[in-house]
Amino acid sequence: MLDRAARLRQLTEVDRDVIRRAHAPEFARWLEQIGATGGCAHPIHLTGSTTVRDTHSGEILHHYGTSAEPGERLLVRCRNRRATVCAPCSRLHAGDTFQLVRAGLVGGKAVPTEVRKHPRLFVTLTAPSFGPVHRITAETERCRPRRYAAPCGHGRPTRCHARHTAADPLVGLPLCSDCYDYSGHVLWHAHTGELWARFARGVRRALASAAGLVQAEFPEHARLSFAKVAEYQRRAAIHVHAVVRLDGPAGPNDSPPPWATADAVTASVRAAAQAATIHSPYSPATGERAMRWGAQLDVRPLRSSAGDEGPADDAVAAYVAKYVTKGASDTAAGTDHRLTCPDDIETAVVSPHVRSLMRACWRLGGLPEFAPLRLRAWAHTLGYRGHILTKSRAYSTTYATLRAERAAHERTAAGIDLPDDSGTTTDAYWRYVGSGHTPGAALIAAGIAEDLALNREIASAELKRTGRWGTEHITT
Repeated sequence: MLDRAARLRQLTEVDRDVIRRAHAPEFARWLEQIGATGGCAHPIHLTGSTTVRDTHSGEILHHYGTSAEPGERLLVRCRNRRATVCAPCSRLHAGDTFQLVRAGLVGGKAVPTEVRKHPRLFVTLTAPSFGPVHRITAETERCRPRRYAAPCGHGRPTRCHARHTAADPLVGLPLCSDCYDYSGHVLWHAHTGELWARFARGVRRALASAAGLVQAEFPEHARLSFAKVAEYQRRAAIHVHAVVRLDGPAGPNDSPPPWATADAVTASVRAAAQAATIHSPYSPATGERAMRWGAQLDVRPLRSSAGDEGPADDAVAAYVAKYVTKGASDTAAGTDHRLTCPDDIETAVVSPHVRSLMRACWRLGGLPEFAPLRLRAWAHTLGYRGHILTKSRAYSTTYATLRAERAAHERTAAGIDLPDDSGTTTDAYWRYVGSGHTPGAALIAAGIAEDLALNREIASAELKRTGRWGTEHITT
């Protein structure tokens, strides 16, 4: 019979690591840390201490340090929003996003419930066309049925009589990659944030003009708030979905003026979307490009009561929360990590269309006139430099506030009573020392995350069965 060492050598590296970790004296405490992170797939390792002292006497009221922890480290969540990177943290981020967006629609989280009576719109701004692409069709439709269309200058057909389902890999790909405006595509992405700012100013200007006000006087009468999410389409161009709300000059606690109706805001949004224009820096390689929104624009007022038409508040919040957790592999958004050299582009697991966009980012990013756009640094997002979700300051609560409330709730549930921070001084010294898991630890963490997910499904089913399921339980 083989001795113990020989048997261990026959095991895989993952199995050996699991056995080694399970036999460690600090395994129980390490398992508690993994559970506290919810089975985070890529936790952050910290070392340090926190000491709370009485400001007047100097007495130590509370002290925590990592000297007694396994490996003298504390594991905390990575907080990555992408489900493809860390599913446990992305689910938590989706729940926070749902609460953040919903609070700006119906109130809660320090936002008054009266905001539901304010003019509120769900707006979709699209990207312009950079060339014809294959599109999803209905059963009775065809992709591009142009009977007498001549081939393009490269000899490729400009028509497509096929029917494409959502699963068809051709959807989103150009009919001719040589005709497609890849430079214009990535430059439009790089200027989308500035184009949104121009659009928001245009909405305020149009509202002020409709009310007979000078633009400079608009903040004295009303305040425009929003939360927006960028969604990559199959053609790898982003659409912007935004919740737009008009408040009084003091924000959500103030009623809007009588002239601020949903129809007035809708008209102003349409006028601003059509008028918003910015220009890219001039380059001998691309010329000067005019950046505008696409021709497709969707503006829908949200329901203010049960009998009204339009999207429901919870449905809008759930849509935004679901999208922010999508990784690059779920959309045509490039990659989840930065690209450091041209070889990274060639080895990336992406479609030829997305690879061409990355190449355009790298090529244009090397030109001095486009240096401020940092196209090479954002080649993994195809030139788009903004956050997936952004909001105005007065729209609703913040992620930091939501996380602090959750931490306080978890401490209360665990019976941890921290001293009152009034009259105390906190000294904290923390240092980053690493991240991630060993192969065996990753397997154990994945098992914990799976168990927690199963527990949530069982609890949700029970709440629905007993009729106690409400919007406070919705996260996605």
